Amino acid sequence: MSIEVRVPTLGESVTEATVATWFKKPGDAVAVDEMLCELETDKVTVEVPSPAAGVMGEIVAAEGETVGVDALLATIGEGEGAAPAPANEAKADAAPAASGDEAQSVDVMVPSLGESVTEATVSSWFKQVGDAVSQDEMLCELETDKVSVEVPAPAAGVLTEILAAEGTTVDASAKLAVISGSADGAVAPAAKPAEAQGTTATTGKDVEDAPSAKKAMAEAGLKPGDVQGTGRDGRVMKHDVAAAVAAPKAAPAPAAAPAPARPAGDAAREERVKMTRLRQTIARRLKDSQNTAAMLTTYNEVDMTEVMALRNEYKAEFEKKHGVRLGFMSFFTKACCHALKEVPEVNAEIDGTDIVYKNYVNMGVAAGTPTGLVVPVINDADAMSFAAIEKAIAEKGKRARDGKLSMEEMQGGTFTISNGGVYGSLMSSPILNPPQSGILGMHKIQDRPMAINGEVVIRPMMYLALSYDHRIVDGKGAVTFLVRVKEALEDPRRLLMDL
Repeated sequence: MSIEVRVPTLGESVTEATVATWFKKPGDAVAVDEMLCELETDKVTVEVPSPAAGVMGEIVAAEGETVGVDALLATIGEGEGAAPAPANEAKADAAPAASGDEAQSVDVMVPSLGESVTEATVSSWFKQVGDAVSQDEMLCELETDKVSVEVPAPAAGVLTEILAAEGTTVDASAKLAVISGSADGAVAPAAKPAEAQGTTATTGKDVEDAPSAKKAMAEAGLKPGDVQGTGRDGRVMKHDVAAAVAAPKAAPAPAAAPAPARPAGDAAREERVKMTRLRQTIARRLKDSQNTAAMLTTYNEVDMTEVMALRNEYKAEFEKKHGVRLGFMSFFTKACCHALKEVPEVNAEIDGTDIVYKNYVNMGVAAGTPTGLVVPVINDADAMSFAAIEKAIAEKGKRARDGKLSMEEMQGGTFTISNGGVYGSLMSSPILNPPQSGILGMHKIQDRPMAINGEVVIRPMMYLALSYDHRIVDGKGAVTFLVRVKEALEDPRRLLMDL
C-alpha cells in the first residue's frame, strides 16, 4: 500500500510553490516526520515531512517544478527495511543506554493564538537542534498581527528537529519541532546533524545557512564565504545568493574613475531590517483607514486648571484607598463617555449601508510599546468608576509593554483615546482605528497666556483633536462632542451631576 505525500497548506493567499530540494531518493528508508523535501513560495520556505515510515517510492514533482496546494509530490511504500528513525539525527543517543526504554518523541505544536488568528510567524528560536530542554522552558517565539506568543517545551528531553525555521509562517495547528527523550535523558545535548556541523566548520558561523541558499550557491559556484548573509545571526538566505551573483554585473568598476570622496557608499552605512508582522499590520490598517473613511479632524483647547487642582487635592487619598494612582486618563475617559451619550454617532460604525449605534462604550486606549502601537480595550467603560478605569488602564498598559496582551483584549473597541502628550506632542491629527468613527487625541499640557474676564493670566492648556469619519459624523456633531469634553474637563463637577 502506497502513502501519498502532498503539498501542505502554504498560508493565506499562497496558492503555489516551487520544489527546491529533495532530501531523499527513491528506495531510501524514511521515518515518520523525517524531512523529505523543501518547497519555496514567494515569502517563505516550507519543509515537507514524511506522513509515515516506509521506503521512498516515486518522486512525482522534481526539483524546480511549480506545484499547487495539495498537489502530489511523491509516494511512500511500506517496507521492512524502513528505519525507525533517520541515522543522522541520532535520536536514540539522547537517552541513557542503561534505561532500556525507547525514547519517546513529543511534538511541539503551535499554541492557541486567539480568536480569528489563523497564522503566525516564527520570529526567534531560543534553542538549537541537539540542545537539552526542560519542561516549560521557552523554545521559540511566534509573532501574530498583534501579539508575541512564547512557546514552552511540553516535556523535558532533547530538541531533535526544528520543522519551522525563523521567518516561516505557520498555521494555528502546525507542528514546530520534535523533542525526544525524557527528563533523565536530557543530561547532555545530542550531536547535531552532520550537514549542520559541516556547514559550521566550513563557514565558521554558529548558524546554518538556508537550504535553498546552499543549493543556489552550489549552482552558481560560490563558496559560503563569498556571500554576505542578511538573515538572523548572519544566516545566508536565497536572496543573498542572488544579490551576490548579480553584484558584479550590476556595479562594474568604471575605468579610471576618480577616487570617491568618502571610503564607503551610503549603502554601507545603512541597515535593512525586515518589518515585524505587528508593524506590517499597523501600516496596512492605517493606510486602509485613510483609503476607506472620509476622515476629518477638528480641534479645541481645554483649560486643565480644575482637573489638576482636583487631582492634586485627592490623589494621595485616592491612591491610599484604591491602590492605584489618580491620573488624567480617567477624567478624559469619563468625559468622552459623557459626550458620546449626547453624540451617539461618534460611537457608531458603518456596516455596508447600515449604521450600527453602540449603546455601550468599549474604550480603546492607545499604548506605545517597543514593538509598535497597540490599542487595548476597556469594556463597558461608561459603567466604571474612576478607580476601576485607572486600574484597568494601568493593568493593560503593563501587559502591553510586556507583550502579554491577548487578541481578545484588543478587539471590540467603539472609541479610542490616544495620548501623544506623554511624548511631548503639542498638536497632531490622530488616524481613525477602523471600523470606529472617532478618536480623541490628547496632547502636552503647556502654560500659556489666556484672556480670562478681560485679564491676561497664565493657565495650563491642552490642545484636543477629534478625528472622525465624515461619512457618519457631521461637523456639528463633531464640534458638539469636543465642546462637551472641554466643558466636562474645565468643570469636573458636571460629570457628577450628569450635565
